[in-house]
Amino acid sequence: MGRPAGRFKASGLRGRHLAAHALVAAWAVLALVAASAQPVLPVARWLAVHLFLLGAATTAIMVWSEHFATAMLHARRPDRRWSDARLAGANAGAAGVLGGVWADLPVLTGAGCALLAAAVAAHLVVLVRMGRGALGGRLAPIADYYRAAAVALVAGAVLGWLLATGRAGPGHFGGLRLAHVHVTLLGWIGLPVLGTLFMLWPTVLGVRMAERTTRLARRVLGATGGGLAVAATGMAAGSRPAAVLGIAAYAAGLGLAVQLLACTVRRRPAISKGAAWTLAAATAWLCVGVLADLVVLAVRPLAQAQDGVTALVPALLIGMVAQVLAGALTYLLPIVLTGGPKERAALRAVLERGWPLRLAALNIAVALLALPVPGPLGRVGAGLAAGSGAAFLVPVVRVLLRSGRVLRPDARETGAERRQWRWPVLWGAAAGTVLIMLAALVVNDGRLTPGTTGAGGTAAMGTGATRTVEVTLADMRIRPSRIEVAAGTALRLKVTNADTQRHDLKVEGGPTTPMLSQGRTHVLDVGRITRTRQAWCTLPGHRAAGMTMDIVVTGGGTTAAGAPRGGTAGGAGHEGHTASAAGPGALDLSAPFTPGWRPRAADLSPAPGGTVHRTELHAVQATVEVAPGVRQQRWTFGGTAPGPTLHGRIGDVFEITLVNDDPGMGHGIDFHAGSLSPDKPMRTIPPGQRLVYRFRAERAGAWLYHCSTAPMLQHIGNGMYGAVVIDPPGLEKADHEYVLVTSQLYLGTPGSAAQTARMRQNAPDAWAFNGVANQYAQRPLRVRAGERARFWLVAAGPSDGVAFHIVGTVFDTVYKEGAYLLRPDQPGGAQALDLAPAQGGFVETVFPEAGHYAFVDHDMRRAEAGAHGMVEVTG
Repeated sequence: MGRPAGRFKASGLRGRHLAAHALVAAWAVLALVAASAQPVLPVARWLAVHLFLLGAATTAIMVWSEHFATAMLHARRPDRRWSDARLAGANAGAAGVLGGVWADLPVLTGAGCALLAAAVAAHLVVLVRMGRGALGGRLAPIADYYRAAAVALVAGAVLGWLLATGRAGPGHFGGLRLAHVHVTLLGWIGLPVLGTLFMLWPTVLGVRMAERTTRLARRVLGATGGGLAVAATGMAAGSRPAAVLGIAAYAAGLGLAVQLLACTVRRRPAISKGAAWTLAAATAWLCVGVLADLVVLAVRPLAQAQDGVTALVPALLIGMVAQVLAGALTYLLPIVLTGGPKERAALRAVLERGWPLRLAALNIAVALLALPVPGPLGRVGAGLAAGSGAAFLVPVVRVLLRSGRVLRPDARETGAERRQWRWPVLWGAAAGTVLIMLAALVVNDGRLTPGTTGAGGTAAMGTGATRTVEVTLADMRIRPSRIEVAAGTALRLKVTNADTQRHDLKVEGGPTTPMLSQGRTHVLDVGRITRTRQAWCTLPGHRAAGMTMDIVVTGGGTTAAGAPRGGTAGGAGHEGHTASAAGPGALDLSAPFTPGWRPRAADLSPAPGGTVHRTELHAVQATVEVAPGVRQQRWTFGGTAPGPTLHGRIGDVFEITLVNDDPGMGHGIDFHAGSLSPDKPMRTIPPGQRLVYRFRAERAGAWLYHCSTAPMLQHIGNGMYGAVVIDPPGLEKADHEYVLVTSQLYLGTPGSAAQTARMRQNAPDAWAFNGVANQYAQRPLRVRAGERARFWLVAAGPSDGVAFHIVGTVFDTVYKEGAYLLRPDQPGGAQALDLAPAQGGFVETVFPEAGHYAFVDHDMRRAEAGAHGMVEVTG
């Protein structure tokens, strides 16, 4: 005869939990492998985080939220086959996301995100349906935490897809990333943790639940869930006040929950000391993380808050998430996997062995990883975290294996019973197979190298030799620029960034290093070389500026398709470029500007009062209209090209705070008006950072400022320039003062090979005053006859100067490069102010009568291609 039905069902449930928790353990092991492989694996940090969150934490939350919701709602358990299908979909989706990002396959990443979101959405539907018609109970509101968490993960999956596939534009990347981090950690993870603690905490302590738990749980969810929704929306929209308000509400709700949990502590020993202390530590780190997050958001702009929030990830990921998993498993596994108190005590003893030492090590590790400690201490923290995690996984695996032997079916079971019992086992085996494949993907660098036989590929030519080449990134060059490799050689590149700005190195059809800061080294395993390939820095414009290296096969290798041996296949690679005008005169400058367009105000604002002038300049990418009907992405200071004009007097101090809000590249700044060592103030700062540039204006003149980051030809040519006006002593007041910054205009994708080639050939698509071709021809400057007008000129280039001329009038004052060449009391006059690139000065004139006076660059090629405008003089 078969075993009793009740016993059989219990065994089946235990089998499912066994398979699920084996899966959790497997994901955690892979996360540890990825974390320990950071020196040799690209995106290892990202992999470790997402293996843990998308794999281990998601699996555990889906299993236990369904389990707890069933118990708290007194509802019927959902159909096990569909539960397994949802769990399988979530894990397959997670594997798709990880594999897609690893192999740079946006389609696979998108499919993985969609599958993960669909599985969790189905999980949400089940949780909602369970509440309909269920008996309910005092803990029924806890199920709402699991429902809100599912909504958060769906939102997080969408945001993750936008970020991973590059569909988040540069202007939105930082805000969407902040929103993604918050809805994932504080929503999908934090809300189930809070909800479960209302029930689990007193259970672990062995005390009665407080009477006000139900009422308070609703209030806490309203504050935390509502606050998180406000915060994430604010972050995505770039609104810091909304982000701060939302996190403050989340913190308030968390405070209410912690106050209730603290009231349940009693002097009697807990049922599981290890679980109790671990859960308490996890809650403490959640509080620390949320409060620190609130402070970071309150004191920093959102663009700078990313670094601070990133620093909090270890506190939340390891301190809160890992310890909640450890504490919950320590208490719950013996209950789920055994049938009596003696078996529970035996399993609990195995899981709690050495828990004080593990707990201390893990929390010291979290502190070392979260705080700004020196590098060696950070490595100690990583080692402690990995060691304590492994020390916990070992007894978990022992418990699972021991329970697996207890649950093995015997010969007395019927065939139907054996098939039904085997369902979780088969699912566990299938999931294990997927994880083994994923592990192989991680270990083998996630790609089919030329030395592997794949679809459409060829087998390695196998010399068996391995060669390591040291590669240095510096001064916008890769050294060596050419490597000759015998066909079949296994090539490793030891890449070191010796430059002040960040760089990476991508091998065509192969791996890419992480973004390396100055002094950082990364070993890139290229695999066996069977064809000539190229490697380059992927930052916009760097490849086109010459940061390339040829990997040339000798002894029978093949070249890249369509490229000569040792050469490049052409184009801009990953950078891409758009079609641009065919050179000067190709633009229709007589066409109207788009509705709503406004010209840049050319008026020089009066110098501000005081002697210290503080300004904050944000390096951002912006898309603006640069010619009638032509919009172009620009690299800018403050969203405009040229950037804001600074105005002062001799002796004034300028304190400029440069904030790099460009997520894609580093930037710096150089003020020609200052005199100081460039080493620190003109250094390149990476995205999200800021520097303070302080100089005293000792000399009068019209000065250029521009981005100091190489290649400066591209950074200036794409809009990163502006003017500083320092009045000469005794400068008399004019009726009108205008600032005109001249520049060349290059259309196309900034940094693309086509655009950079035209820059090097000095073949711009147009010339412009104040960044927009022909703007003052369609929107003239206006003065009255008899009024004195002063025109300040700065030639930004990057390669051409200007010969400034106004048709129909004569200059009676000429001031060039800090000296007067002509004054009104002298008999002579001037017809043009000639400036080389980076020079500046001003001219003055009095318009004799009403009319339209054209001003031009008297190099007529430039005048006809945008460098002209109009002064409309009224009587």
